[in-house]
Amino acid sequence: MKALCDMHTHSNNSFDAKNTVDEMCRAAIDRGLYALAVTDHCEAPFIRFGDDCEFGCFDRLIPKSYSEACAAREKYAGKLKVIRGLELGEPCHDPAATEHALAYGDFDFVLASVHNLKNMQDFYYMNYSGVDVDKLLAKYFTELCETASFPHFDSLSHLTYPLRYIVAGTGRFPDLSKHMDLIDEVFKILIKNKKALEINVSGLFKELKSTLPDEKLVRRFKELGGEYVTVGTDAHSADMVGRGIEQGIAVAKAAGFDGCVIFEKHKPVLIRNA
Repeated sequence: MKALCDMHTHSNNSFDAKNTVDEMCRAAIDRGLYALAVTDHCEAPFIRFGDDCEFGCFDRLIPKSYSEACAAREKYAGKLKVIRGLELGEPCHDPAATEHALAYGDFDFVLASVHNLKNMQDFYYMNYSGVDVDKLLAKYFTELCETASFPHFDSLSHLTYPLRYIVAGTGRFPDLSKHMDLIDEVFKILIKNKKALEINVSGLFKELKSTLPDEKLVRRFKELGGEYVTVGTDAHSADMVGRGIEQGIAVAKAAGFDGCVIFEKHKPVLIRNA
């Protein structure tokens, strides 16, 4: 039996997700998962907008997410390991807001993400016609170096996030070999700081048709000395919980990892799968 663990999911406490924490947990149990991390969105720089934030009021939503994850953890004890998590977006844009976000709860697990560059919109919303994609990616991976240096997270989420939307918007795959020096630097910082790299399987079900990052980059992380990988679906609805996790585990194995990790109280726990 494989101990399947989905370390990246969103409940309806995230502005773009559909189901309650309880519904996400019941879906995980129905699919035989061992562990589920509830990692609702918290875009740190937007906390200051309160109820006027386009993503909802994080001062209300994240404590609610945390409370519901705590309740599910107790309710489903013995059936599902519920990990109280957070997807912390742009942690280096506003240090005071980031400190505020981390105080919302006693989280087990924090994903660090970059969805947009400073003073720019989310890659999801960008129009890529006429955009110099190579310059954009150089800025993105430079910011990821800064993010990887941030101390208060456990796993770096969807390393190649912009590719989800660049490929969908242009029909072309950027040449990441141009950015390998920066990507290597991200990896080296993660390794030095004993952080995990996420294998995000959402790209398998989009135009990208690969994990974020793909097997080649996960293997490079291992070659440089990477110790820990997490696997997550980035599910925004109960029907996506656990979908593609086995493929993510296969990517980790092909890249040379003995298993994936989950986090409890920010401590990595190795989950070996044959």
